[in-house]
Amino acid sequence: MHAVVTGAAGMLGTALLARDWPGVTWTGVDIRPLAPRVRDRAGFIQADVRDTDAMARAFRRADVVIHSAAALPSHRSADIRSVDVDGTVSALEAARRAGVDRFVHISSTAVYGLPRDCPTPEDYPCEPVDPYSAAKLGAENAVLRHRAQGLCAPIVRPKTFLGEERLGLFAMLFEWADEGRHFPLIGGGDVATQMLDVEDLCAAIQLICEAPDDRANDTFNIGAREFRTLREDFQAVLDAAGHGKRVLAMPVGPAVAVLRVLAATRLSPVYKRLVHKLTRDSYVSIDRAVQQLGFSPRFSNEQALLKTYDWWRANAAGTRRSAGRTHRDPWKQGALSLAKALF
Repeated sequence: MHAVVTGAAGMLGTALLARDWPGVTWTGVDIRPLAPRVRDRAGFIQADVRDTDAMARAFRRADVVIHSAAALPSHRSADIRSVDVDGTVSALEAARRAGVDRFVHISSTAVYGLPRDCPTPEDYPCEPVDPYSAAKLGAENAVLRHRAQGLCAPIVRPKTFLGEERLGLFAMLFEWADEGRHFPLIGGGDVATQMLDVEDLCAAIQLICEAPDDRANDTFNIGAREFRTLREDFQAVLDAAGHGKRVLAMPVGPAVAVLRVLAATRLSPVYKRLVHKLTRDSYVSIDRAVQQLGFSPRFSNEQALLKTYDWWRANAAGTRRSAGRTHRDPWKQGALSLAKALF
């Protein structure tokens, strides 16, 4: 099998290219260079996913395309729409031109918006609440149109995933823990919050790539089987840091109001949907993936967090030197960095 991964320089793309997957050869496509640890494991084409002609050339030898290129919630609304929706439309058209048999689209559970029913199944109504979730749903709709025309086009909806090179907002937790600070959570984090280890996500994608069409050609939630409250799982990181610090409860009303203002003025990386996610249960049903694909997640939330924290500690000196907007970059903490002195 020859697999082409869009967004190959991102955290998930890097994890896929690093995976021990016998019989698979790889081409990575991204506007950024591949991570150093996978550069000798894949061919590489530097191109923008919105360039349909370049994508069609990249997909020429592909048996399967794994489409993970995306702009994250930290980007401008116009960029999110352009990359996530227009980029997916471009990749689908390129796959059609190249005669690709299977197009695996990496979406997000963000498409559900802020569901009140947990565990949330795949047929739960999608009600986007921000530009990112709306763009993810728009991309899914483009995939479904091609599925209706005969393309085997599985859609993967992962929960927030962790693993090697995962930074983003988690770098804030790791940094504060490492420096011996308490960590504040809105409402104290007493909400059940499901996450996912990137190794389990890669395993699910492998199952989807290898399954027969009648089992693979569907939409799948992917998440950890074992998870606790956000307070308990984050406390495991603070305990591992060894400073005796605790997760602290911040009053919901005032904290939400402040974070909304900071996010709107771009003085905080905590975006609106994340603020809501910190105050209500958030977990999905993975029964369909278990039953149709044989998916069996290996790692709990706590194990995924501690694995990622161990990696972060071993690489912290390098990751603190720069900040960006991808999962592989620590995000700028903005005004929140000043709040560290209070904890």
